[in-house]
Amino acid sequence: MQLYLPIADLPVNVLLILTMGAAVGFISGMFGIGGGFLMTPLLIFTGISPAVAVATVTSHMAASSFSGALSYWRRRALDPLLALVLLCGGVLGTLLGVWFFTLMRSIGQLDLMIALSYVALLTTVGGLMVWEGMRAIMRANRGQPPMVKRTGSRNWLHAMPFKIRFKRSKIYLSVIPVVAIGLLIGFIGAVMGVGGGFILVPILIYLLRVPTSTVIGTSMVLTLFTMLIATVLHAVTNHLVDAVLALILMIGGVTGAQFGARAGQRIRSEQLRLLLGLLILAVGVRFGIELGIRPAELFTVRETGVSG
Repeated sequence: MQLYLPIADLPVNVLLILTMGAAVGFISGMFGIGGGFLMTPLLIFTGISPAVAVATVTSHMAASSFSGALSYWRRRALDPLLALVLLCGGVLGTLLGVWFFTLMRSIGQLDLMIALSYVALLTTVGGLMVWEGMRAIMRANRGQPPMVKRTGSRNWLHAMPFKIRFKRSKIYLSVIPVVAIGLLIGFIGAVMGVGGGFILVPILIYLLRVPTSTVIGTSMVLTLFTMLIATVLHAVTNHLVDAVLALILMIGGVTGAQFGARAGQRIRSEQLRLLLGLLILAVGVRFGIELGIRPAELFTVRETGVSG
């Protein structure tokens, strides 16, 4: 069943898009992640332009994180003040990201920039996760206890000025690194179409020593608002958000997430980390291979203006 996408300007197989949405939703439910870092590459691999893929996935990420953020809010499992300070940087980062996105598009380097960004980010994060997952599995096979991260210890970030007390997370911390982290996540999300949770959560836990009880919910609040802002800006400035495509992905994602959550409960945590790392690494390697393949057409013609 073919359906024409008005913004992407091409026909797609509805069942294929639904399957993709369900598959990414399944993975998101299994690993507890947003899935934008997988959805965007899959759309690109199916022929949708990187610009439309990134802009459309931001709307998908905003919608998918809404219910999660609301659930954590009701359970008081997030830190509102920490989320607000993160958003101060996240909003600025999103604005800068959309500006950079528009600039790269105007000079014809957007596709290359997105591909290089995914190669660098996914191979680095995936490689680290694979290494950590393999070490955890080897420790488990030897009967050794898992390594415990001391979330209560302090580092040089805790010596920075302009400190405030985050009562829900029970930490006393400078706002400078919090705003900087929010800016980074907002920028990456706007440029690459990812929520950034798989980067933000480890940073909050291991660098800022935020308790795990409030990390996931706080991360979802940041994702919700930064992706919502990115969606509006991409739609207004670049006119690249394909609502039809986003709706199909949402339907498939919600369905797949239910089954993924059940499957994730049956797998050990170290095995989950290894599988997720392999998945992220594989997508990054695929992007790298795509960059190295010689195109069928070595030259393209693009209209740059009309001379008088």
